[in-house]
Amino acid sequence: MTSSPAHPSKAALIAGFAAIYLIWGSTYLGIRIAVETIPPFLMASTRFMVAGALLTTWIACTKGFRATPRQWLDNTLIGGLLLLGGNGMVAWAEQKVPSGIATLIISVSPLFIVLLDWLMLVVGKDETRGTRPTAATFVGLALGFLGLALLVGPDLGEHAGKLDPWRVGGLVLACFSWGAGSIYTRYARQPAETFTGAAIQQVTGSAWLLVASMVLGEPWHFHFADVSSRSIAAWAYLVVAGSLVGFTTFVWLMKHSTPARVSTYAYVNPVVAVFLGWLVLHEPVSPRIFVAAGVIIAGVATITIAKTKKSPAVTAITVAPAEPARERA
Repeated sequence: MTSSPAHPSKAALIAGFAAIYLIWGSTYLGIRIAVETIPPFLMASTRFMVAGALLTTWIACTKGFRATPRQWLDNTLIGGLLLLGGNGMVAWAEQKVPSGIATLIISVSPLFIVLLDWLMLVVGKDETRGTRPTAATFVGLALGFLGLALLVGPDLGEHAGKLDPWRVGGLVLACFSWGAGSIYTRYARQPAETFTGAAIQQVTGSAWLLVASMVLGEPWHFHFADVSSRSIAAWAYLVVAGSLVGFTTFVWLMKHSTPARVSTYAYVNPVVAVFLGWLVLHEPVSPRIFVAAGVIIAGVATITIAKTKKSPAVTAITVAPAEPARERA
């Protein structure tokens, strides 16, 4: 395999950041449109099935696909946490929650990552696994949860409408599941090569999603003739732009930039998602949404800066995209 340039050009870096800012921010809109006429878990399953198959084929043809049984097991579990618990729940929630609101709620995922990382240290009693939060981290946690409470609390605004509490709960569960999968990825004892691990996660994650879809009876009530052309276009966009281009760019940036800089997508994606939701789907936007967004983003930024100062040498989390989404979206 040909090695990547040691020092990519400034233009290449700018293009890379623009890609994860815009693409990952736009995947929430893509999900919202796709689930208009495609059942959510079936949509996510087929999306990652195709993306995983394409990535696996590329790996097999370029450098050979190699993974140990332990790596298969670890990434199968990670795929379930990230793609079923994370992305699948986001797709389900976006049937009734506006895409802009969904991405704001999902932006609290780093808060769960911090808490779970701390739990690893407390329960495992191993200084090499887990991180003790700093005072600044606790401030960030408080801001994040305050912003979430402000966003989903009562009287959100006459134009914003009432949010479905079950779907909001699904988004919070998605944040927790994404955080758990991310921590599992960080501390896996025999991690697979980055792209190989991502391919396994997407292939096995699609299987997890398909099982959930079948349990809910989605395939039995699905008729392809009922799928709109714009849902098909959104699904294709999620496969190509979200799962292939976006993820590949993310991995490349993690090799050529700092984790702190790459993590700035978590601040930009909600802004992109809210704007696109308003522009394309005419989703309502109120002043309270902007205030909540500012509080949440400030909390996430505080946590990221605090963790970077505490442990600058910590290995970055490398996960498959869900529309950070994680997705990760």
